[in-house]
Amino acid sequence: MASSPRPIISVQDLHKSFGPKTVLDGVNLDVGKGESLVIIGGSGTGKSVTIKCIQGLLTPDQGRIEINGENVIGMAPADRERVNSRIGMLFQAAALFDSLPVWENVAFGLLSEGRANRADARDMAIEKLALVGLDASLADLSPADLSGGMQKRVGLARAIANDPEIIFFDEPTTGLDPIMADIINDLIVAVNQKIGATALTITHDMQSAKKIGDRIAMLYQGKIIWAGPADAIDDSGNPYVDQFIHGRVEGPIKMALRA
Repeated sequence: MASSPRPIISVQDLHKSFGPKTVLDGVNLDVGKGESLVIIGGSGTGKSVTIKCIQGLLTPDQGRIEINGENVIGMAPADRERVNSRIGMLFQAAALFDSLPVWENVAFGLLSEGRANRADARDMAIEKLALVGLDASLADLSPADLSGGMQKRVGLARAIANDPEIIFFDEPTTGLDPIMADIINDLIVAVNQKIGATALTITHDMQSAKKIGDRIAMLYQGKIIWAGPADAIDDSGNPYVDQFIHGRVEGPIKMALRA
């Protein structure tokens, strides 16, 4: 029998605590080549900690993280940079540099690493802006001149600037109105298909999760409690998932409230 293809990202028994607070308590997940996996869960459940551990921004207390078969935990800085050079990131608030024009924001990685001269980097930036539906006339504007939706598109253009093998999306529709959120969802799907990237997204927006995810995994109390095809989540049979996706107050998930 032929073996299954090796996942691009493999997380095994991941643990992370901050003082007495355990955030990740044995997370396991795999992301296949070209797949779009979405991690859902409430605020404070460890979604961002998971993605930061995979990116190397946080060091887990225990576990193993493989990217293309390489264990990246404890990897030498030069090797980690090599791995990260194949990764793009769309930040929650776009995280654009106010002091730089739009095109330099898009080309920031190429310019900072000396991989292109300014003329070539600008051409590349305009090409990526076109992929996310933005006109070349915006290239020399400041991010402050753009709407929130346009800023998110610029952030997406920057995430794909180096044609990454893997893209992380951190709450990609946060702060957007429903129409713009759906436009961004459509762009993410189209861009992923265009460049053939593997995507890992964290969100609590179920419309976004269902649209951009091939699979969805739910994180609760530091563990993945359900994972399956996006079109199967409405019939997951898991009471925690059911409560979360329908936004019900009553159910097994108990929210911590402060006076």
